[in-house]
Order: sequence, then C-alpha cells, then structure tokens
Amino acid sequence: MSAVRPLVIDDLPRLSALLDADPVANCFVGAVVDVAMRSGRLGSEFLGYEHDGALVSVLYLGANVIPVATSDETRAAFADRLLLTGRRGSSIVGPADEVLDLWERVRHRWGPAREVRAAQPLLMIDRDSDVAPDPEVRPVLAEEIDILLPACVDMFTEEVGVSPVAGGAGSAYRARIAEIIRGGRALARIEDGRVAFKAEVGVTTQRACQVQGVWVAPDLRGSGLSVPGMAAVVKIARRTCAPIVSLYVNDFNVAARRCYDAVGFVQVGTFATVLF
Repeated sequence: MSAVRPLVIDDLPRLSALLDADPVANCFVGAVVDVAMRSGRLGSEFLGYEHDGALVSVLYLGANVIPVATSDETRAAFADRLLLTGRRGSSIVGPADEVLDLWERVRHRWGPAREVRAAQPLLMIDRDSDVAPDPEVRPVLAEEIDILLPACVDMFTEEVGVSPVAGGAGSAYRARIAEIIRGGRALARIEDGRVAFKAEVGVTTQRACQVQGVWVAPDLRGSGLSVPGMAAVVKIARRTCAPIVSLYVNDFNVAARRCYDAVGFVQVGTFATVLF
C-alpha cells in the first residue's frame, strides 16, 4: 500500500537514512534535516511517499522545491499534490532527470518558468587540490560584511538574473550573509577594501558541504585568481566543514568548469534548475 503524507518530527531518522544514500546530491536537504534533528523541531515542510510502511521518496518544499530519490510513480503522486497547492518556492532544483520530469507534470499550472537550466554538472572533491592554495583567501570577518555584501549581490544578480535585494528583501539577504560569515563559511581574498575573489559554503552536513557564490571581480577575471582561490576554498572547507566539497555549475559556464577541473573536482551527477 502506498501513500503521500506530510512528514513529522518522528520521521526524521528514516528521512536521514534516505538522504545518506547520496550525501553529495542530497547535501542541501541533509543540512536542513541535521538542523531539525538538533533542534527537535521540523522547521521545513516535507512530503513523503511511503510504500508498505517504508519511506521511499521525499519532496522538500521550501524556497526551493527539491525531489529526493523519486521515481516515475512517486513523482506522479507528488505532482498531484503540487497541482492542488499551486506553485511553491522560487525554483525546482535537484537531479536533472527528477527535476525535469516533475516540471513537465506541473508546468501547465505552475508555468511559465523564467528559465530552465537543464544540465548543471554536479561536482565533488574529497581531497585537497594539487594546486597550491591562495594564502590570501580566508574567512571573512564579521566587521567586513559591508565589503562582502556588494560582491554577493553582484554575483547573485549575474548568476540568477534578478537581484537578491529586490522587492524589499535587502534585510533578509543581509541577515543570511551575516549568518554565513558568523559560521566561518564566507571565504574571500580582500584587497584594498574590496573583494577580489570569494565563495561561500552554503550548506554543510557531517559528510559533505556545498559551495556557492564563487565570484571574481570583473576587472580581475583572467588574472589567475580563481584556481588557487578555489583550491584554498577546498582546503579550508575540508578542515572546517566536511571532508567532501561539492558544487554544481551551469554547463555553459566554460570558464568556471575549466577552473573546477584544474582544482581537481570530478563530476558525480547532473542537476537541473527551473527558475520562476
């Protein structure tokens, strides 16, 4: 017998076990679950699909909609729920085959999408890079938030196509960057009071962490900062966050892919993102 239902706090051990099957692909949701298990409170919404009492698939419903270990059957069931509730979040993101199929099932009610990025290589590295790390890349200090924040806004706007501070969201975005800084997860090379290179460890679990926001100041691109900078990010993240460092990148971003190849990242999957 199969059923879709909202998950509750008592479901967390089974959800955690499901995520452990692929700690790299499931890093974002894994970090959410880790927080919930520590706090004893389920602060996010999950739909679970059970078959004969076993939890076999999950759909995370937050700012992003993220499918976890879904199949044709479970995506059809989740899609039926999503069509009833209406569009959720600002994107659907995760393993490409799952995301694109789920999108096809809901697009007639949820669309149109602002953009569909159908092929985003999921990369990981579980060792320090052979490249010498940039010794100037370091954790950003709390008092440097006003130096880091403009670079974060520029990177987000360039990557996503909309500003993260639009529509009155500036305070919330600043608070998010401040939280990352407090956690020692904002890493940057700062020269003469401005960011030359930066990246953040967006989420982390005990087994894997996920890097986001990799950015080089436009006038410094091509000057050789990105490869040693990312080598430094890997080294620091592996010592302070988790032994596996991951990220996903747009397939058309040739310069970034060359950088990650040079650092030693390897592809372990393909993500897709549907942006609204």
